[in-house]
Amino acid sequence: MAHGRIEKTNAARLLDRAKIAYELIPYRVDEEHLAATHVAEQLGEDIACVFKTLVLKGDRTGYFVCVVPGDHEVDLKAAAKVSGNKKVDLIPMKELLPVTGYIRGGCSPIGMKKAFPTYIHASASEHPFIYISAGVRGLQLKLAPADLAAYVRAAFAEISRRGES
Repeated sequence: MAHGRIEKTNAARLLDRAKIAYELIPYRVDEEHLAATHVAEQLGEDIACVFKTLVLKGDRTGYFVCVVPGDHEVDLKAAAKVSGNKKVDLIPMKELLPVTGYIRGGCSPIGMKKAFPTYIHASASEHPFIYISAGVRGLQLKLAPADLAAYVRAAFAEISRRGES
């Protein structure tokens, strides 16, 4: 893409400031299919290294973030346990923008309005790099999982299971 210049997102600028290596990878957005599986197809990558960012709310700790492989669903019991809650739920879609500053399909664990506790699925550490949203639809960040974890102060944990296809 020598002609088109990719506009840096807030997440990318934060990584620049922290001197963390990453690549910005654009993809074609389909408003009807915002799923990570569509993103993986567009990137020509294995779904196992394309991660989605989900925001949950616990009964004890409040909001927290789970970063899971694109073909996984958050295991609510496991997420509750790892986050110190008795009960957790995904936040309603209408709360996503006010809580994080991001919209569905463009939610990045980097640069949310507040630094929430973050948990990354343990499988991420098996990959040299993973893809996460750059904070807008149509743009992914490719970076080392250890760099992401260090930047957002995340823990690696078994927080999800493969979803029903």
